[in-house]
Amino acid sequence: MQRRAVAALLDQLRTHGAGLVVTGEPGLGRTALLRWAARGFTAGNVLHLRAGPGGGPAAPGCPDVCPGLPGAPEGPGISPVPYGHDGRAWPRGEDGFAWLPDQAGQERPLGHGTRAGAGGAGPGTRAGAGGPEAGHGTDTADTWAAEESAYAWAGPDVGQGTRTGRPDRRPHAQGREPGADGWAAGRRTYTWTPGPGVTAGALLDAFRAAAHGGPLLVCVDDAHRWDAAGRAALGAVAGRPDAADRVGLLLSVAGHRALDAEFATLPVVRLDPLTPAQAGALLDDVTDGAAEPAVRAELLAEAEGNPALLVALVQRLSAAELRGRRPLPRPLADAGTLAAVAGRALTGLSPEARDLLLTVALAARTSDAPDAGTGLVRDAVRRLRPAQAEPHSEPYPQPPPELEPVAEGGLRFLSPLLRRAVRATAAPDRRRAAHRALADVLEAGGQRLPGLLHRSWSEAAPAPGLGDRLAAEASAGTAPASHRLRAAAYARAAELAADGPVRAERYTAAAEQELLAGRPDRARPLLATARDCAAPPLVRGRAELVSGLTELRDGPVEDAHQSLLLAASLLAGPAPEEAAAAVLAAANAAWAAGDLAACLATLGTGEGARGTVGDHRLGMRALLEGRFDRAAGPLGHVVRRAGTDDPPESLLRSAAAALLLGEVDAARRAGARALAAARHLGSAALVPLALEYLAYAELRAGRHAQARAHAEEGLRTALRAGQRNTAALHHAVLALAASIEEAPDVVARHVTAAQTTARRHGLAQAATLAEWAAARVDLGRGRPLDAADRLGLLVLPGPRRGHFAVWRLAVPCFVEAAVPAGRHEEARTVLADFADWAAFGADRQSVGQLARCRALLAAPEEADALYRAALARHDETDGGDFERARTALLYGKWLRRRRRPREARDHLGGALAGFERCGAGVWAEQTRGELRAIGGASRAGGGGALTRLTPQQLRIARYVAEGATNREVALALAVSTRTVDYHLRKVFAELGVRSRVELARMVEQSEQTAAHP
Repeated sequence: MQRRAVAALLDQLRTHGAGLVVTGEPGLGRTALLRWAARGFTAGNVLHLRAGPGGGPAAPGCPDVCPGLPGAPEGPGISPVPYGHDGRAWPRGEDGFAWLPDQAGQERPLGHGTRAGAGGAGPGTRAGAGGPEAGHGTDTADTWAAEESAYAWAGPDVGQGTRTGRPDRRPHAQGREPGADGWAAGRRTYTWTPGPGVTAGALLDAFRAAAHGGPLLVCVDDAHRWDAAGRAALGAVAGRPDAADRVGLLLSVAGHRALDAEFATLPVVRLDPLTPAQAGALLDDVTDGAAEPAVRAELLAEAEGNPALLVALVQRLSAAELRGRRPLPRPLADAGTLAAVAGRALTGLSPEARDLLLTVALAARTSDAPDAGTGLVRDAVRRLRPAQAEPHSEPYPQPPPELEPVAEGGLRFLSPLLRRAVRATAAPDRRRAAHRALADVLEAGGQRLPGLLHRSWSEAAPAPGLGDRLAAEASAGTAPASHRLRAAAYARAAELAADGPVRAERYTAAAEQELLAGRPDRARPLLATARDCAAPPLVRGRAELVSGLTELRDGPVEDAHQSLLLAASLLAGPAPEEAAAAVLAAANAAWAAGDLAACLATLGTGEGARGTVGDHRLGMRALLEGRFDRAAGPLGHVVRRAGTDDPPESLLRSAAAALLLGEVDAARRAGARALAAARHLGSAALVPLALEYLAYAELRAGRHAQARAHAEEGLRTALRAGQRNTAALHHAVLALAASIEEAPDVVARHVTAAQTTARRHGLAQAATLAEWAAARVDLGRGRPLDAADRLGLLVLPGPRRGHFAVWRLAVPCFVEAAVPAGRHEEARTVLADFADWAAFGADRQSVGQLARCRALLAAPEEADALYRAALARHDETDGGDFERARTALLYGKWLRRRRRPREARDHLGGALAGFERCGAGVWAEQTRGELRAIGGASRAGGGGALTRLTPQQLRIARYVAEGATNREVALALAVSTRTVDYHLRKVFAELGVRSRVELARMVEQSEQTAAHP
């Protein structure tokens, strides 16, 4: 997105001027984006404005405008740097601006292909002291390289370049064709350092001189460091898109502080942190894939999407540490690393402002959000800096631009990196003093847990027993506290513990709280530390339980299954209830993997379990064994025991049991209560699970729009909580919901996302749901052969059959596709299993679907009654508009082929109304085609040349335009291929086309005309 915005600016320079502000916290690539734009701009010259008034002098050796030469601007604000780094004058062009020759003696633009070292500007060398690139921007050399590498992975054109494994970072989108060295012939790059007091007029004069009458790109890095007059001049020039001056100003300003008022009217592009996928790609590129998985995960979590920080962390590690052979340094992001990435963002702060920033940064450690209460900060700063010189002085300074006010009286850093750097680089005694001030204020206000935490950080040698008090307060439920705060308290209590088993217990408790907070990346290192401590079976079992739950939601489910089984065995003696919960979680892992044998074996362990967990396990096992009569009792007890005051875990168990029984309304109620409870408790890990059950319940009830709404929110929350497995299931549900609409691209996107994670983590359930969604698209678009092929792999017996609890749900689709494909015997085979499933009553739609499938396979004299019975079953069970409309559509088709057009029209009209009401666009279009075939009116008519075709010819033309073969058309319309050939010849003659390509083009044009007359 950022590159597209910059490219749009460059394109505008063909006709008029424009301005654009690029902002982002240190390390995200502001300078790299400006350089990318300068290298890619070929329509005219490029002018770099160095750090200007108030921002310090130009770097040594930086070529500049030389007043007095022909064409050079003169007047206030023009300060030359006329000599190069070697003491010789820079060569000047006729306009008075400096340029550099390349090694062949030809003109070469400054900066292109030159990361100049101290001695010159040779290609491939790094910017260092004295070179033409030195001192440009705030980035260090390492940060510059990190940002360049980040843009190789973060841009929209990733993977489309000409270099192996990296994108082309030098687009040629504007102006003249590039020459042999990659730049347009005659193109020049200039630099200029304005002096104090520069005006908009002086800037415009300089820009015109550098432009040579053509477009000019002006790059200004760190524009926020200019003085007020300079910023006003820049803002005035950037805000006047004049066709006479085709000047584009690309301004880079710091994102760790508020945007200056002088730039507030300009369009802004904000650089965001890398996504997890982009950060992973960058890390693999930097390390050549050598990072051990646990180390890789910790590096990604510590960098928080900041590319420069990620590269700096890698550079800090030895090869042995990177490969997991030696422990990682602690803290991983130390003060030096953070200070190097933050650069000059930490300089120039007054002592008062630094104390205020430090207090906000430390207060945020015990806050649920990355902000701190204004009252807390104010009182703590007053304790930290009591008024000394004057009795009426105010020790609480105004918030600096690095902070922004938030709702309900809070302060927040604009840059998370700067918040971490302020905390890490503070002097230890000052940091402890700020913690002490915060502890005093919090304890005085009755906030014991955060007060104790700050008290523990305020002492170089914490008092004995402080760790025990912290752990006791974290485990107490007397005062509300978030999972994040409890996790921090347990982790700090573990650091203060001298006993190994106690440390292991507290690190495990901290990991559990981090998991509930939706931060599995934080839980994994804590668990690794806990495993390094000697501990009894109870503590080890709890650690394995937390580890298994973490992998169940965000890792290979087979690994989760084994961890949870180990947890159950370790907890069986000291904690039987926790062991029973571990068994049920292990069964869920086997369920997700589609391993029926492992699921049954797991459910058979620990036979003595009682209560809700025991009933759930017994009912689930009976259901999987096909003993439906014995499953209803125990699962019903689980459903009925759910109360409004139950914890979200119990409510989720109730929702799952209701879904197994087919009690959709009960599942929706329990899922909604679980969602409300999870949100109330701040359990970010349980919110996406509750939304998953709600989405399933809506799908089972035939309410696709509601299912989609829940799954969309579930996907967002799952990704935020680091739950890729849960996200894959939400992708699959979204694919199913979209499969009834006219949105094949949306379905394909969600199917691909679901299957990618499913293959990596062994998620058979998600994979089966996604493949079913893809088959429903084929079926809705009139491609029964493709649908039958896809669904056959899912529902037919054999080792490749889909998930044991999902494939039955896809049987009605398979029968509908298999009959026109001539696969009647296969359809009858799977229908027998589906009949048993329908008899159990776990799916309210299955009774009507069964009657419909039997009608499809029945002889003509029996089919009529079966179709009517199917419609009656749909009406009795209220299975939603979609399934009833599908039955009405199939019945209408059958009636039309039996030459009963009046009856067919009635049922097809009802089907169309049902499809339109539930948003099933692709099925509605198929129904309109059937209505046109019998001369019935539909609510969306065609237009253009197609109106000359008969209804049957029009249907055939539409199928052929979509790429169907004559045989596929015949199958879709239930006619012979000879009939299709006959009508297709008539279509060609009537429309005057000679090929299928011409026919497809004419159909597309006619339908566009009809849609937009």
